[in-house]
Amino acid sequence: MKLESSYLDIGYLDLLARQNTLIHQLDPRTKLMTTLVFIASVISFNKYTVTGLIPFVIFPLSLMALGNLPPRYLLKKIFIAAPFAFFVGIFNPIFDHEVMVRIGYMGISGGWISFASIMIRFFLTVSAALILIASTGFDEVCLALRKMGMPASLSTQLLFLYRYLFVLIDEASRMARARAMRSFNGRGMGVKVFSYLIGQLLLRTIDRARRIHLGMLCRGFDGELRLVRAFRLNGRDVAFFLGWSTLFIVMRRYDVPQLIGDLVFRIIE
Repeated sequence: MKLESSYLDIGYLDLLARQNTLIHQLDPRTKLMTTLVFIASVISFNKYTVTGLIPFVIFPLSLMALGNLPPRYLLKKIFIAAPFAFFVGIFNPIFDHEVMVRIGYMGISGGWISFASIMIRFFLTVSAALILIASTGFDEVCLALRKMGMPASLSTQLLFLYRYLFVLIDEASRMARARAMRSFNGRGMGVKVFSYLIGQLLLRTIDRARRIHLGMLCRGFDGELRLVRAFRLNGRDVAFFLGWSTLFIVMRRYDVPQLIGDLVFRIIE
């Protein structure tokens, strides 16, 4: 049941991509290029930057609202990968002890600031990538990469890698169900049997992938990705890309929170 729920959980991204909102109607190349500019802007900051990254939250929040995407589902996906970023940055406070910020009598070292910066960058970039897939679909993302100059073999391999995850999970769920139905009083549930199942899973997925590939060849597959929807850039796509890209450059060039804070102090004084 856990494997089958994981299957449905992965497929939910494709279901979200079939909606008909303002964001879903945009050309996939527009959304892909805008996301790349966003990610490049976020990762280009100094490692000690924290407040300068906060205004970039407006991009994923706006796309989730306009694209009717569930924040809870996306956050759950982000938190699954969060331990990787956590263990990358958690060692920074050990090696960087220099105090950079003081709040009253408490000093905050550069290691903790860089750790916070890494986590914020992680949440921003991963959320942008998830929103891109949830509002576009992985098929259209791969085709957009192909039309933007990526080699056909690489874009096709990316698509197959994503699609064969469903084959892997389907075969694993069948084997797990068969083992559970043939196990009595805990027999057949040990590590030894599990290791055998891993080997069988590899062989079965390779065999099924071969049958799928033969079926694709029989239906005329020639290695070229094709979609029913035609890609057409219009004024709305250009406005979306230029508007967001300009905003990213402005937020990268100027520390917006600091400017707002200085303005508030001037008004108070």
